[in-house]
Amino acid sequence: MKPATRVGVLLPAVFILASGCATKGWVRETLDRKEAVIGQRVDQQLDQRDAKITERIGGVEGRVTGEAQRVDGMGQRLGTVEGSLGEVSATAAAGRDAGTSALAKADGVDRRLSRLWSNRYSPKVVETVDVFFGFDRWDLDDGAQTALLALIRELQANPSLTVELMGYTDSKGARDYNYQLSQRRVDAVRRFLVDKGVGLSRIQAVGLGPLTAAQTPQAQKRRVSAKLMLDQD
Repeated sequence: MKPATRVGVLLPAVFILASGCATKGWVRETLDRKEAVIGQRVDQQLDQRDAKITERIGGVEGRVTGEAQRVDGMGQRLGTVEGSLGEVSATAAAGRDAGTSALAKADGVDRRLSRLWSNRYSPKVVETVDVFFGFDRWDLDDGAQTALLALIRELQANPSLTVELMGYTDSKGARDYNYQLSQRRVDAVRRFLVDKGVGLSRIQAVGLGPLTAAQTPQAQKRRVSAKLMLDQD
């Protein structure tokens, strides 16, 4: 081959090789630039994501801190309430103790008053005088007045004595009428005593109506029983 021909063949080949080398360099440079840009973008995105995550974590931590403070505040209030409840319980216990003591004292006073009251109204019977009446009568005959005069002497001699009058009738006739008749007999005896100077406050009187005891004769049922009583104070 001629020298000129060889040169003509080699020059295109050299250009091709040079061009190939230049193309590879440009591609590498271009790839490097793209990789740098992509790296920057990735780094920016990662930084932004990290910032958001950090921000979210900060918000969560703030809320957790707030809740913790709230729980602490509730714990303090609960402690205060528990203290108040303890004081209330102590006061209630003291009140119960005081109430129990007061009830015990009241029971003691009650028993003493009941005993005194029972003794006051459970006097001792000193003597009993029966004043008899005629059928359907309530006036005092001589025998009745004589028996009552002896009773009056006892009352005048002993100021601590009182008299209890209980009037009765026989079982004949209507019950309502017999109650009224027994009261009239009691009133007649009471008037006689008062007329003879016995204080009205020393006389207790009640009409009890008919006596139904079958073994008691009818004449003995028509009476006023006068009991001399001595208080046991």
